[in-house]
Amino acid sequence: MSAPHPRFSLNQATIKYANLREALDLCVAQGVQSIGLWREPVNEVGLAESAKLLADSGLRFSSHCRSGFLTDADDAAWRRSLDENRRAIDETATLAAAGAPGSAAVLVVVAGGIPEGGTIADARARFAEGIATLAPEAEAAGVTLALEALHPMFASDRCVLSTLGQALDIADAIGSRAVGAVVDAFHVWWDPEVADQVARAGAAGQIATYQVCDWKTPLPADVLLSRHLPGDGVVDFESLTETVNAAGYTGDVEVEVFNGELWDTPYAEALEETWTKFNAAVGVHLTSE
Repeated sequence: MSAPHPRFSLNQATIKYANLREALDLCVAQGVQSIGLWREPVNEVGLAESAKLLADSGLRFSSHCRSGFLTDADDAAWRRSLDENRRAIDETATLAAAGAPGSAAVLVVVAGGIPEGGTIADARARFAEGIATLAPEAEAAGVTLALEALHPMFASDRCVLSTLGQALDIADAIGSRAVGAVVDAFHVWWDPEVADQVARAGAAGQIATYQVCDWKTPLPADVLLSRHLPGDGVVDFESLTETVNAAGYTGDVEVEVFNGELWDTPYAEALEETWTKFNAAVGVHLTSE
């Protein structure tokens, strides 16, 4: 395919140093139809201006990254985090309304790590309490809180949810249509239960978004920057993507890569390489709609 797959979405973090206007203009120039945004570039421009730029671009909006970080044991700090999540919910609703038809009001939510002196069990419970608090507000705004499990190497400092099953357990316990989950290939590819959990999420209508990037060793010293473009590592995208297809997910598929070398590549070159590799490794296995 000599053009971006119609379900390909550029997660803005993949060209991290591009500002919002640059990212939108690059997508339009290369025929990309969808983009996932990050809160920091949006807030630099302002929400109203960001929504206008998105609307003018004609792009779909696939997700807003990111919110969460609701594991603090201190009540005052936890309430401040709740308020920040509420702002993120409002941003997501505004941007989804500004995007082209087919946009998704999806807010990616990362749990947070273990507070000093705390336990992972307490942190998970605190996070679940926060999501239960926010769910009615998200539902009223038409926003899906997409709980993202991260690879276990991030469990202590970034995300106490390490499997898709743990995210779905929280979603099931809350029982709100506003709570779903992210299927992120980088974080779940290793899990022997991933196929069953994707099927479970699909049956419940809880797959909020599908994100893809690859796992390649050796990992760098900063493991946060260890992601690679699809096809450059060991993830079996054929199997995982067919599992997501079978689960009924038909939305946009984001490429979200944190990689210093890619970030230093000229933006247009980086974007073309991104969708070209996506087409070859993931797009060929996607259903058309």
